[in-house]
Amino acid sequence: MNRWLWGLALLAVAACSLARAASGGSAQEEVTLNDHGPAPELTNTVWLNTDQPLRFADLRGKVVLIDFWTFG
Repeated sequence: MNRWLWGLALLAVAACSLARAASGGSAQEEVTLNDHGPAPELTNTVWLNTDQPLRFADLRGKVVLIDFWTFG
């Protein structure tokens, strides 16, 4: 029975691949995004886990995750 399930799964993957190829779809599709200009500078007065306020200019060239939240 285990072989039967693996065979069925393989058949389903092959069918999906053939359906996508038949529809003319490609593995990578180009996505265009609108340019909204540079991000506005952060102007808040309270910062957690930092000694001084952060500025985007100081973070340029670094990978940054910005998580916005408020106390509720």
